[in-house]
Amino acid sequence: MIAGNASGISIPKLHRMRTHPGRLQGLRLIHTHMRDGHLTSEDLTDLAKLRLDMIYAIEVSADGSPGLAYGAHLIPAQDTALWKLFDPVPTYGMDIRFDLFIRELEDEITKKQTALVAGAHEDRAILVVVTSALNEATKDIIAEFQALARAAEVTVVDTVVQRRPKPDPRYVVGKGKVADIYILALAKDANLLIFDHELTPSQARSIAEIADMRVIDRTQLILDIFARRARTREGKIQVELAQLRYNMSRLVGKNPSLSRLAGGIGTRGPGESRLEIDRRRAKERMERLERETHQISQKRRLTRLRRSRHALPVISIIGYTNTGKSTLLNTLTKSKVFTADMPFATLDPSSKRLRFPKDIEVIITDTVGFIRDLPTDLKASFMATLDELRDAHLLLEIIDLTDPHIDYRIQAVDEILKGLELQSKPRLKVFNKADKCPKGLADSLSERYGGVAVSALDSTSLIPLIERMQAYFLHK
Repeated sequence: MIAGNASGISIPKLHRMRTHPGRLQGLRLIHTHMRDGHLTSEDLTDLAKLRLDMIYAIEVSADGSPGLAYGAHLIPAQDTALWKLFDPVPTYGMDIRFDLFIRELEDEITKKQTALVAGAHEDRAILVVVTSALNEATKDIIAEFQALARAAEVTVVDTVVQRRPKPDPRYVVGKGKVADIYILALAKDANLLIFDHELTPSQARSIAEIADMRVIDRTQLILDIFARRARTREGKIQVELAQLRYNMSRLVGKNPSLSRLAGGIGTRGPGESRLEIDRRRAKERMERLERETHQISQKRRLTRLRRSRHALPVISIIGYTNTGKSTLLNTLTKSKVFTADMPFATLDPSSKRLRFPKDIEVIITDTVGFIRDLPTDLKASFMATLDELRDAHLLLEIIDLTDPHIDYRIQAVDEILKGLELQSKPRLKVFNKADKCPKGLADSLSERYGGVAVSALDSTSLIPLIERMQAYFLHK
C-alpha cells in the first residue's frame, strides 16, 4: 500500500520487471481520488510506462464512502490508442474475470509482437523538432531532418513539432511533452527518439529518465550516416575521431541514455572504476587518431605542393549535400565515383584530372556535402579534407534547381563558406537538373547569380560550363 496526498501518489521503482514483450507487469494499481474518480493523464502514463495489468481510480464521496470506479487497461500497440477505458461503474459493480481477461489480453499483445518480429531489428523513430516560428524555413528543416533519418535507414513513424520561444533547459520540449511523446512512441511501436536540437548530456539523461527508450540528437544521426558512408582509412579515422569527441562528455555516471547503448556504463561501485577505464581508453584512442589525422594533413599538404610545382590548377566541387556533385564529376571526367540520391552519399573526397579543349589540364576534386549547422565535432575532424578548399583556384558550387528551398540552400552554403573563411574564394554557381525544371527558371537563376545551368547526367549540357571554366584559367 502506498500513501499519497491530494495531488497524487509517487510509485517507487519496481524490481519485479518482466522483460518478455508480450507480458504485462503482473501488478494492478487501485487508488482513490479525493475530488473525482476520472483517470488523469498521469494515471494513464503510469499504466503504459510500467505496463501495469490494469489501473482503477475510485472516487471518494463526501461521507468517505466509495463512489464510481474508473478503470483502464492496455491494448496491443496501435497508431491511434494505447489503452482502453472502461465505463465507470459503482465500486460494488466491478465484475471482471481478471485472470482470464489478462491472459487473453497478453495473448493478443504477443500476437501483435510476433507480427513485428520481422522488423524487430529496425530503428523506428519519432523525430522531435523545436522551433520558435512555424514558417517555410521550418518546413525545410523538417524535410531535411526526415531525409537524414532515411539516409540512416531509420523508419520515421511520426514527427513532432513544438513551437517554443527557446528550448526547455532540462527537457528541450518540457517534461509533460516528453511524457506525451513517450506515450505516442509506445502507441506507434517506436524504439527511438531523435531530437533536431543538439542535446547536452544532462538533457539526454533527463529525457531518457522519462522516456524509457533510446534518445539521440541530430549530431549523432549525422555521425551514424558518416560512419555508414566511410570507405577509406582516412574517412574512417575522421568519423571515429568525431564520435569520440562527441561521446567523451557523455561518459558520465548514472546516464540511462548511455547505459542503454553501452551495456550499463556508469553504475555504482565497480562501475565507476570501469567508467574511468573507458574514459582513459577513449582519450588514448583520440590522441592516436589525432596523430593520424595530422599525418593525413601533412600528406595532403605535400600533395598540394606537388600540384603547385607542376602548375596544375585545382577546381573543388562544393555545395549542399545531395545536389549532384559526384554525378557532375563522373560526367566531366568519365569516372565512376559512387553516387546515390541521399544525403552524404560521398564522404571520401575524390580527385580526377580534367583536360579542357585548349589543352589546359586541371585537378577537379569532389568534396563532402555541406549541411546547415554542421556539428562542431565533425567540422574539427574533417578539417584535413576541408583544407583542400583553401588551395583551390576555383570553387564550383552545385545547386539543385528542383529544390523547393533553393534560396535557403544558397544562403546556407554562403554562411558555411563564411565560417570557413572561404567567402572570397572565386566561385562559379552551377545550377544542376536543368532538364527537370522550367527552362525559364534555370535561365533566370543563372542570370541572377552569373552562373550556368546544366544537367549533370547529360554531357552535352556541360559544354557552356566547360567553356566558363576554361575561360577562367585562360584569363588568369
